[in-house]
Amino acid sequence: MLNVAIVGMGHIGYAHARCYQKNKNVKLFAVCDINKERLDAAAKAFDCRSFGSIRDMLSAGVPIDAVSMTTGGKENGGDHYQATVELLAAGIPVLGEKPISNEIPQAREMVAMGKTRHVPYAINLNHRFTPAARRAKLWLDEGRLGDINIIKMTMWINNPNESSPYFHIRALHPHSIDVMRYFGGDIAKVQAFFKKGPGRNIWSNVLVNVQFANGTIGHLTGSYDAGIGYGLENCELVGSSGRVVIEEACQRLRFHHRHSKEAQVFENLDGMTNADETFQVRIDTWVNDLLKKTPPENIDGKAEDALKAQLVIEAAIESWEKETVVTVPPV
Repeated sequence: MLNVAIVGMGHIGYAHARCYQKNKNVKLFAVCDINKERLDAAAKAFDCRSFGSIRDMLSAGVPIDAVSMTTGGKENGGDHYQATVELLAAGIPVLGEKPISNEIPQAREMVAMGKTRHVPYAINLNHRFTPAARRAKLWLDEGRLGDINIIKMTMWINNPNESSPYFHIRALHPHSIDVMRYFGGDIAKVQAFFKKGPGRNIWSNVLVNVQFANGTIGHLTGSYDAGIGYGLENCELVGSSGRVVIEEACQRLRFHHRHSKEAQVFENLDGMTNADETFQVRIDTWVNDLLKKTPPENIDGKAEDALKAQLVIEAAIESWEKETVVTVPPV
């Protein structure tokens, strides 16, 4: 049984809490938030202890086996750094929310601390945890698709919120980039184009062309200006022997042979019907990794993967501002 706490009790904190409560190997023993009203409400909702700071929680004398870091802040990732550093320094495994941090030096420091202290540190890159994505990855590893030539990714939602100029790509597309990397490996070069939607102050639409280190090419199309009926997330892998399409993140998986009309179609694999259900699968995987004592470097969806996604995002921003192709820097 793992004693788990959650830091940051907004909407996503509640999502993590509900997932932990459904896992028979977890006891959700505490919540932590600097906002007392939110903190009291969460403690009552989940019938657990409450703490107003990481320091108070660490000094309470209760063994902590893992913490979910679900704070928000600027561009949804601005408040992750300080609390994560305190927890990792105390040797406590952390499952952070995306983005890991939009300040690359902070993200590098957190990843390095996890490695140096050999503490499991992962990020909730939950979109790679769909049964459809897992099946497609299995086919890819088995060679069923041949060599991958092209990876196409689309992710768009209706989000009218206005924040910093690059709020859209920094807050939403760690998911998209991670899914592309899940299938294609490291991304070496990017070229990006941005567009502001009508009445927008932020760059709410983006197209990112990429070249992977292995030579595969691809692109991401993203938007905060799409609405009902546009879909949410689609991914297509075009290989030398076959093509795979994942529709709506998890709802439909298609395999098409290159040289025949034969196709396989799977609907709602393992009963997953929407992207929200990936939270449970991702958190259950995190719990299983901890119970099995999976080495930190082998944790599924580890923090280094999230850092690599952020490096791609920052390279895309640089590409747009400098009107050039940008090489993604190493971790």
